[in-house]
Amino acid sequence: MISPGIQTTVQDLGRFGWAHFGVSAAGAADPLAFRAGNLLVGNAENAPALEMTLVGATLEFAAPAVIALTGSDFGAGLPLWSPLEVKAGETVKCGATRSGARCYLCVRGGIGVPPVMGSASVHIMTGVGGHPLRPGQVLPIGGAAIRRPRPPARGIPEYVREGLLRVTPGPQAEWFGGRWAAGSYVVSEESNRMGLRLRGPAIPSPAGHMLTEGVSLGAIQVPPDGQPIILFVDHQTTGGYPKPGNVISADFCRLGQLRPRDPVRFEQVSIEQALGLLRDQEQWLYSL
Repeated sequence: MISPGIQTTVQDLGRFGWAHFGVSAAGAADPLAFRAGNLLVGNAENAPALEMTLVGATLEFAAPAVIALTGSDFGAGLPLWSPLEVKAGETVKCGATRSGARCYLCVRGGIGVPPVMGSASVHIMTGVGGHPLRPGQVLPIGGAAIRRPRPPARGIPEYVREGLLRVTPGPQAEWFGGRWAAGSYVVSEESNRMGLRLRGPAIPSPAGHMLTEGVSLGAIQVPPDGQPIILFVDHQTTGGYPKPGNVISADFCRLGQLRPRDPVRFEQVSIEQALGLLRDQEQWLYSL
């Protein structure tokens, strides 16, 4: 690792089964790009990879490798969504993002770091699984390859920095009525992997108090000031703010590519529509 960029971490699809201890799953912020990158280089789709945020890393490869860059365009001058052979001694430099917020560098075999509590994901808010990478750090390549590398991806979903987020009703949806999702928002600079804070028209929060309860990835919380917060991959496991909606699973990839000052608007969909969108996404993924 010559330069790690702003925030480069090792991630897989998450650390599940520890929420009752207060540890959320973490994992790749854009799971679609992450899974696609692993499939393109012939890995199991959960193989650890590098997640780069806003400014990419510069890496020197000590041995030949097959890599794939997916997600946002970080100006590396390399093809995206396509397996690429790298020679021993070659340097791969990823610059500032040109589109979304995150890019994934998947290497055939995966990043060979030991799992912590069943996962290689770095949970930045707690330090579980490690910390963002540092200059000079050496990363071994693991043994997660299970098939040959795939051809370049076709029909790549147009989702990067898309302002529309589809939502289904949350557990307190009836408290808010049907018009809570009508406003337009922007992502605040205060956002991080724990939550995306939005700024825009205040959503009137119901009077009274509610008991703290478990929360999920993509839940939309409305605090007393009415400015919504979308719970993100390092989110807390419980919360006491009402939740009128939840971002659908098929749009988690869109959450992962939102940057500060990006526009956001919501569209309410049914559970059936959400399942159909997820099915379409999975069919594209397994067509790689």
